[in-house]
Amino acid sequence: MDVAIPASSDFNWILPEIMLTAWALLFLLIGGLTRRASTSKACGIMCFIGTLITIFYTLRLWGANLDIFNGLYTIDDYGTFFKLIFLIVLALVTLVSLRYADREEIGSGEYYALLMFGVLGMMVMTSSHHFISIFIGLEVMSLSIYVLCGLLKGNIRSVEASLKYFLLGAFATAFLLYGMAMIYGSTGIIDVVELKKFILAKQPFSATMFVIGIGFLIVGFGFKIASVPFHMWTPDVYQGAPTSITAYMATGVKAAAFGALIRVFYTALIPFLPGWSEIVWFIAVITMCVGNITALAQRDIKRMLAYSSIAHAGYILIAFTTGDRELASSMLYYLMVYSFMNIGAFTVVIMLGRKGEDNSDLDSYAGLGARHPFIALCMSIFLLSLAGIPPLAGFIGKFYVLSAAVKAQYYWLAVIGVLNSVVAAFYYLRVMMYMYFKESAGDQGTIDKAPQYGLVMLVCVWALLHMGIFPKTFLLIAQKAISIFG
Repeated sequence: MDVAIPASSDFNWILPEIMLTAWALLFLLIGGLTRRASTSKACGIMCFIGTLITIFYTLRLWGANLDIFNGLYTIDDYGTFFKLIFLIVLALVTLVSLRYADREEIGSGEYYALLMFGVLGMMVMTSSHHFISIFIGLEVMSLSIYVLCGLLKGNIRSVEASLKYFLLGAFATAFLLYGMAMIYGSTGIIDVVELKKFILAKQPFSATMFVIGIGFLIVGFGFKIASVPFHMWTPDVYQGAPTSITAYMATGVKAAAFGALIRVFYTALIPFLPGWSEIVWFIAVITMCVGNITALAQRDIKRMLAYSSIAHAGYILIAFTTGDRELASSMLYYLMVYSFMNIGAFTVVIMLGRKGEDNSDLDSYAGLGARHPFIALCMSIFLLSLAGIPPLAGFIGKFYVLSAAVKAQYYWLAVIGVLNSVVAAFYYLRVMMYMYFKESAGDQGTIDKAPQYGLVMLVCVWALLHMGIFPKTFLLIAQKAISIFG
C-alpha cells in the first residue's frame, strides 16, 4: 500500500507550531533539571522572546490559502488571525507571569512550557477543518490548562479548580467526540469541507443520527465557550486558578473554542442554519441573562469577571446566530477586543494581590483612586470598555455584534442584547464607585508595582483606545479573515 509522505515544504507552513513545540520542550528540560528562581525568570524571558519571534513567522503566513498533510491541516487567513490573537495573549500573560509566577512560586520551566503547549493546541484547533485534528488540538490545549489551574501550592481552591475543570471538561470532550463520531457514522466523512459538499448533494438530508451529532457538537463547544447551561465550572475555576491562568483561559481558550465553532458550523453545517440557529438564539439569550444577573450578586472581582465572561459569550453568539458570513467579522473583532479588556482587568487583580492571597473582594478596591490613581484609571478604562462605553473598543465590538443581529432581522435578539448591556453596566460601574467614592477600611497593604504590569496595562489601554477610535483597519482585517467562508 502506498503511503503519502508529506513534502518538506509542508513543514515550512507550520513553522510557528514547530517553534512553540521546540521552546516548550526546552523549558520542560530546564524545569526538570533545575528549580532555581533565576532559571525560572530566564525561562519567562525566553518564553516572551520566543513568542515575539513566533508572531513574526505567523505574520508571514497572511495571504496563504492551502491544505497540507493530506487535508488534516489548513493554512488560511482565518487560522492566521486566530493564531495572532493566541500569541498576543501568550506574550501578555508571559509578561505578567514574570513577576506573578515568581511571587506565587509557580514559575518553573514547566509553567511556561504548558503555556506554550496550550497555545499550540489552540492553533491546531482553529487551523483545522478535519475533525481528528480539531480534536487533537482541543486535547493538547485542555490537558495543559488542567495542570496550569492547579499549580498554586498549598491552595485547596486551586486544586479544586483543576479537578473540577478536568472532570467536567472530560464529559464535555466526550460529548464533542461523540458528536463527531455520530456525524461520521451517518455520512462517512470527517472533513468539514467535504461534509458540506455531501450535505448539499444529498438534500433533503435528515438522518436522525446526524441531527443528534450536531446537538452534541453544540454541547461540547458550549462548554468551552462557557455558554449557559454549560457554564457551571466557570466561576469556581476562574476564582481558584492562578490569576494569570484565569486571564489566559478567559481570552485564549474562549477565542480558540469560538474559532473552531465558527469554522465547523459556518463551513459544514451552514445548510442546516434554520435548525441550529434557533437553538443558538435561545442559548445566546439565557447566556447573556444568566451571566449578567448573577454577576450583580458577586463581591469577588474574579467571580464577577467570570460571570461577565459568560455574558460576553452570549454577546458573541448574537452574531453567530445570524449565520451570515459577511457579518461574522464582528465576532472576530469582538474576540480581539475582549482579549485586551480581560487581560488588562486581570492584571490589576494580580497587582492588588499578595502571595497566597488574591485580595479580589470588592472592599480591596475601596479608595484605589486616591491611593493609586494610575492603576485605578487603567482599571476604569477596562471596566468601561467591558460595559460598552464609547469611545472604547468594547463599544464598537458590541455595536457591530448588535448591528449584525439587526441586519439579519433578529430584532428581539438585538433588543435583549442592549438591555443586558444596561444591566452589565451596573456591576462594572459599582467597582469604579468603590475605587473613587468609597474610603478604604483599614490598611490595604502594598501593591505590587512591577514594571511589567504597567507595560501590560499600557498596551491594553492603547489597544482599546486605538481600536475604539480607529476601528476600520481591524474590521477590514477581520473581514479578510472571515472571507474564506464566502
